[in-house]
Amino acid sequence: MTHQTIATQPIAGQKPGTSGLRKKTPVFMGAHYLENFVQSIFDVVGAKGKTFVLGGDGRYFNDRAAQIILKMAAANGAARVIVGQGAILSTPAASHLIRLNKTDGGIIMSASHNPGGPEEDFGVKFNMSNGGPAPEGATEAMYQATTKITEYRISDAADIDLGRIGRVTLDGMTVDVVDPVSDYAALMETLFDFPAIKAMFVGGFRMRMDSMCAVTGPYAVEILENRLGAAKGSVVNATPLPDFGGMHPDPNPTWAHDLMSVMMGENAPDFGAASDGDGDRNMVVGRGVYVSPSDSLAVLAANAHLAPGYKAGLKGIARSMPTSGASDRVAAALKIGSYETPTGWKFFGNLLDAGRATICGEESFGTGSDHVREKDGLWAILLWLNVLAVRKESVAQILQSHWSAFGRNFYSRHDFEAIATDKADAMMAALRALLPSLPGQSVEGMEIGAADDFAYTDPVDGSVSKNQGVRILFKDGSRIVLRLSGTGTEGATLRVYLERYESDPRQFGQDPQVALGPIIRAVHGLARIAEFTGRTTPDVIT
Repeated sequence: MTHQTIATQPIAGQKPGTSGLRKKTPVFMGAHYLENFVQSIFDVVGAKGKTFVLGGDGRYFNDRAAQIILKMAAANGAARVIVGQGAILSTPAASHLIRLNKTDGGIIMSASHNPGGPEEDFGVKFNMSNGGPAPEGATEAMYQATTKITEYRISDAADIDLGRIGRVTLDGMTVDVVDPVSDYAALMETLFDFPAIKAMFVGGFRMRMDSMCAVTGPYAVEILENRLGAAKGSVVNATPLPDFGGMHPDPNPTWAHDLMSVMMGENAPDFGAASDGDGDRNMVVGRGVYVSPSDSLAVLAANAHLAPGYKAGLKGIARSMPTSGASDRVAAALKIGSYETPTGWKFFGNLLDAGRATICGEESFGTGSDHVREKDGLWAILLWLNVLAVRKESVAQILQSHWSAFGRNFYSRHDFEAIATDKADAMMAALRALLPSLPGQSVEGMEIGAADDFAYTDPVDGSVSKNQGVRILFKDGSRIVLRLSGTGTEGATLRVYLERYESDPRQFGQDPQVALGPIIRAVHGLARIAEFTGRTTPDVIT
């Protein structure tokens, strides 16, 4: 066995987005593509003598990519890699292993909620020693390294058996193949009242968990069915598949339509939930009622003290800027800090590490806490179960009670997918040019109070992130946000966020799309979406 040095040259476009580098699977499988990016990671963070975690969501090419990354880690002098059995680790479980073992970071192979398969999506990202995604400074350095790379290092050792738990040696580097579920499940038992949840299931409580043929299947079966006593078969689509069974593993009402149909139908279970490709997102549904991610964050923050891991109270609540202000009202009532950050879980890392925030959330179905440094789909589902077990109320009753106490933030996100990038950029440029003239204008009977392009100054390290999304703020508290997403692999995805606050209980029962009607019409007129993109209706509404 020898360490080989392979000549290469830069490949254009290896710039990580908000969650690492994502491209079509054939691109990653192309000559030198994966190797160039992984070498650039090691060139930036260093590998000699270090320990890393490695795992992924099991999508197509996950197994082969893991072997390549292990051989490159060995050739770059890494001392040890902890890898999930079968190269499988949910993203939150990987974050936990990094923190539990005090490693120097980890490489996660996933394109999150994007489809998987030979012609679909693949991704690679690096998480730092705190367990969280690499910050912008590190990802920019990795990108710059890809533009100058001339060689990469890789061992010519044979593949190792990742299906067998235990310790092996790869060209002088220790490889520990571990059960991907056990350490994560043990952590969950320290945070939640498992006996209370188990008693609820014994009492006849029914749930349906859709793992969407993605990574959370084994975790959900072990925790929900084996440890908590949910009826066998409560977890559906529980076997991770390389193509996610042809599903789009994105837990929202559009893609998790089977779950929505069951939960809105006759004899629905008491509680429904879904998670995504790599296990960091969640959708929560009650019998006959859908819970928006923004409301879920607010409800969980208001009730977190009911779970043993949070009985001492919260230090603060952080949300991404496009997420509704519902959690801000909870923070105010609890007299704790409230933080508004750009989109991307990495922006929560400093707040969590500094002890300023305990619970964080994004409207894009991500919720989590300071137990790891990633959003965590099963964690959110278990916290909901803990709240339901203690309060002994339905999801609908808990929502109504929350709105009665805090008011309701009607909220929705409209996604326009795979727009030609030049058209999307032109639309956003035109809108930005319009911003100075908007305050004082009246649109759909609402007066615009302010309009800007959101910029964030990190309160911990003072770093500044600009151009994080266009905001149009109305004087009545309504709000529109537009931004282009960095999680797709082709074209651009325009995300339009719509929000209106309502304090009158008589109005709480409105359909959000109806309640938001004037704001929806306003954004189409102001941004000229149809004129620039040719689209009049969104591809996904959440």
